[in-house]
Amino acid sequence: MLLEQAAALLQPHVPLEKEALLRRLETPPEPRLGDVAFPCFVLAKQLRRPPAAIAAELADAVAAAHGVRAVAAGGYVNLFFDPAAWLGRIVDAALEPGFGSSDEGRGRHVVIDMSSPNIAKPLGVGHLRSTMIGNALANLYRETGHAVTTVNHLGDWGTQFGKLIVAYRRWGGKSALEADPIGESLQLYVRFHEEAAEHPTLEDEAREAFLRLEQGDEETTALWRFFVQASMNEFERVYARLGVRFDEVLGESFYNDKLAPVLDRLRAQGLLEESDGALVVRLDEEGLPPCLILKKDGATIYPVRDLATAIYRKHVMKADRLLYVVGAEQQLHFKQVFGVLGKMGEPWTGDCEHVPFGLMTVEGKKMSTRRGKVVFLDEVLDEAVRRAREIIAAKSPDLPNADEVAEDVGIGAVVFGDLKNRRQLSVDFKLEEVVSFDGETGPYVQYTHARIASLLRKGGFEPQNGQDGVSAAPLAADEGVDMADAAWVCAKRLTQWSAAVSEVVRDNEPSAVARFLLELARDFNRFYHDGKVIQPDDAAGTQARLRLSAAVGHLLGRGLKLLGIAAPERM
Repeated sequence: MLLEQAAALLQPHVPLEKEALLRRLETPPEPRLGDVAFPCFVLAKQLRRPPAAIAAELADAVAAAHGVRAVAAGGYVNLFFDPAAWLGRIVDAALEPGFGSSDEGRGRHVVIDMSSPNIAKPLGVGHLRSTMIGNALANLYRETGHAVTTVNHLGDWGTQFGKLIVAYRRWGGKSALEADPIGESLQLYVRFHEEAAEHPTLEDEAREAFLRLEQGDEETTALWRFFVQASMNEFERVYARLGVRFDEVLGESFYNDKLAPVLDRLRAQGLLEESDGALVVRLDEEGLPPCLILKKDGATIYPVRDLATAIYRKHVMKADRLLYVVGAEQQLHFKQVFGVLGKMGEPWTGDCEHVPFGLMTVEGKKMSTRRGKVVFLDEVLDEAVRRAREIIAAKSPDLPNADEVAEDVGIGAVVFGDLKNRRQLSVDFKLEEVVSFDGETGPYVQYTHARIASLLRKGGFEPQNGQDGVSAAPLAADEGVDMADAAWVCAKRLTQWSAAVSEVVRDNEPSAVARFLLELARDFNRFYHDGKVIQPDDAAGTQARLRLSAAVGHLLGRGLKLLGIAAPERM
């Protein structure tokens, strides 16, 4: 809001379009330097004048604007907005249900590939990143007017099923498998790799078993279907706890009948070349190694499935953009797949984007399904909820819905503990840190939201109910909040919401909103501790301070929900 107003004031006096001007405006690091700053260095070459001289002229040009003071400082124009004139406007705007949302994505359809666990293996804590980064991106793309389809691309096909089938027939049992499908499958999978290290012929047996599955052998197919259904039941239970839903759940097997047309096109276009008995597509012009398409034995490999998947999502699902929220270790794979699509003549490869994220470790240890070193996501959520319950019992022993709140806070702590980090950074997961109610944590933001809700109840604040239950009633400038610095800092933070949302969509970076929420919560708590919000002898000021609090609480709750995190009213 302040940035937009600053751009409107400056734009008639500079040779820049409004959008270009907006991109160059800055928020000064200290309040004494103003509320918005415009660096004039970008104009020096074009205007052939020193930046300081340009700044001085601009400051004079906008000095007469109502409620704004312009000061030239070196090559900068620093704009100081009068809180008495602007704070009420900011609060009114922030209480509007659609504050900060936009329609910039209107008419654009984004398909987001996310989560994508392997069947017959547990959802480990490592799956959290793809699932929750993808979920947050989906919510925030919708916030900017995009149509979004989320897809869970299940790993339900491949030679690993041959290994699992061999292991089950050698060492498994129906009763054990039915009692604990995921746990028993994991043990069998781990044992296969242990035994295969000593008996390499097991790998040949696994390939034969998978071939029978591909050929539709009835007994093998029935066993495969059991593994798939049992896994889906378990996955859905964990997804429900996380509040995640998918628009489409399509396994790799869904594309089995779509592989041949891709291979036919590659052959017809002369793109397949033999290499040591295998068939590849060369990508020398891309500076990439060849992309393996068919192995020596004629078996397809997953790049072919990803080619078929991309073509299906573009032409059948009608995607304008394809996002793949997959770990950074797959960067080469996606470069190759997108490169092959380009060589096939698909003109939309520039709309395909790998959204990589760093490795997640637990106490510094990497996880491996083959070795059985898996930290079950469900167990992590259980422990986080248990710890949250202990803290709530100590802080609010009479909370009536303590178990429900503990679930919201514990799971929110785990999710926020991931999303607050820039996605390409590796994350070492430490539960005792993320569940804390102090510091840069989800519970800190949730607690601030609950504190505001309590404050509004205590003050008898009654918003006019509209969409989202917030008030759109105006607040006149002369009813303004006590103009303490903390109130103005808090209000200014509200105006940065739309920029945080735009950054997420521009960079596929949910941490922009998580960091905004932390800063907003921190600013509000300074305001809260700066003086009493509710003062019986100052009815008008109390109402105005409560409105500022309501605006902050509304945005904290909205931001948490967009990240896929609950926002309890009581804690």
